[in-house]
Amino acid sequence: MVEKAYKFRFYPTSQQENLLRRTLGCVRLIYNKALAARTQAWYERQERVGYAQTSAMLTNWKKQEDLKFLTEVSCVPLQQGLRHLQTAFTNFFSKRARYPNFKKKRNGGSAEFTKSAFKWKDGQVYLAKCAEPLAIRWSRQLPPGCVPSTITVKLDPSGRWSVCLRINDTRDLKLKPTKKQVGIDLGITNLLTTSDGETFANPKNLNKLHKKLRLAGKSLSRKTKGSNNYQKARLKLARIHAKVKDSRLDYTHKLTTQLIRENQTVVVEDLAVKNMVKNHKLARAISDANWGELVRQLEYKAEWYGRELVKIDRYFPSSKRCSECGYVLDKLPLNIREWDCPECAAHHDRDINASINILAAGLAVSVCGATVRPEGSKSPKAGAMKQKAPSSDVKESRAVS
Repeated sequence: MVEKAYKFRFYPTSQQENLLRRTLGCVRLIYNKALAARTQAWYERQERVGYAQTSAMLTNWKKQEDLKFLTEVSCVPLQQGLRHLQTAFTNFFSKRARYPNFKKKRNGGSAEFTKSAFKWKDGQVYLAKCAEPLAIRWSRQLPPGCVPSTITVKLDPSGRWSVCLRINDTRDLKLKPTKKQVGIDLGITNLLTTSDGETFANPKNLNKLHKKLRLAGKSLSRKTKGSNNYQKARLKLARIHAKVKDSRLDYTHKLTTQLIRENQTVVVEDLAVKNMVKNHKLARAISDANWGELVRQLEYKAEWYGRELVKIDRYFPSSKRCSECGYVLDKLPLNIREWDCPECAAHHDRDINASINILAAGLAVSVCGATVRPEGSKSPKAGAMKQKAPSSDVKESRAVS
C-alpha cells in the first residue's frame, strides 16, 4: 500500500470562494495567534506551550466577541492548523527546520479537511458548510476503490485554487526488473549526464522569463502598496512565477519517471543544495536546476516502482578521478570540461567521467556496503604514490556493470 496525493485544479462558485477565503483567513489567524502565544510564553516565562494548550486557547478565542466569526467556518481546518504548528515546532527542536514563521495573506494559504469535515459521494467532493460539490477539473482519475482520507484546499499567490486528495493506493506498482544500471552527474549546462554518455538539457525556465519577471517586479515596486493597481501588479508577477514553477516541475517529473522506468539501479551524489546556493554567483542557476526536487522524486518513485536509488558521499571526487586507472587529480577547475589522465593518458569528458565513477562507487556501496569518505578520497601530493580506487570492490563492481 502506497500513500499518494492527487492534486487537481478547481473553480469555486462565488459562495464557495467567499467561504473558502474566510476559512483560509481564520486558519491563518489561529496559526499566527498560537505562534505568538507560544513565543511569548517562552520569552517571558521560559514555558513550552504544546498543542493541548493552544487547542484550549482556540476554544476561548471563539468565545470572544471580536472573534465570533471563527464559528462561521469549519472547526476542523483550525485544529489542523494547530497540529501543523506543533509539527513545525517539533521539526525545529529536532534541528530539521528553522523557527516557524508567521503566515502572510499574500502567500495564499491552505486548509486541511479530515474525514469528519468533507463528504465523498459519487466521485464528488462536498466540503463542510458547502451545499454544492467542488467543480474539480479531473485531469486524471483516482485509482479504483480509493477514497480520500484527507483533503487540502490551497490558494496560491497567483489566485489559482487547487485541491489535494490523499489516498492509500493498494495497487502493486512495481515494474518488471531490468538489468540496466546508471550513474547520474548533475550539472548546470546539462541538467544531468548519465554513465551511458546520454545528456539531458537544462531547460533553464527562469532564464526564459527573467526579463518579464524583472519588468513585472519593477512595475510592482512603483505602485502604491495596498492599492488596486498594486494588487493587479502583484498578481501579474505571481502568475509569471507560477509559470516558471509549473514548467520546472513538469520537466522534473517527466525526467525522473523516465529514469526510474528504464533503470533498475540509479546512483546519484548526496548533494547539500542548501549549502551550494550560498555561492551568490551560482545560486540562481542551481535553484533553477531543481536538483533537490529531482533527487527527492527519484527517491520516492524508486520506492513505488521497485527500483533502487543509491546515494554516494558528496565528497567523493567523481570528476577528478580517472575512471580508467583510478588516478585522482589535485585540482580540476570548473572551466575545464575535458582532461587527459597524466597516468594512463585516457581522455575524459568531465561529466561523463564523473557519472561513470558515481555508478562504480554506488555499486560498491550497494553490493558490499562500502563507504566513500573524504579521508579516502584525497589526491596524493607530488612524488607520492598515486591513489588507487577506494577499494578493489569498486573496480569489480564496474566490471559487473
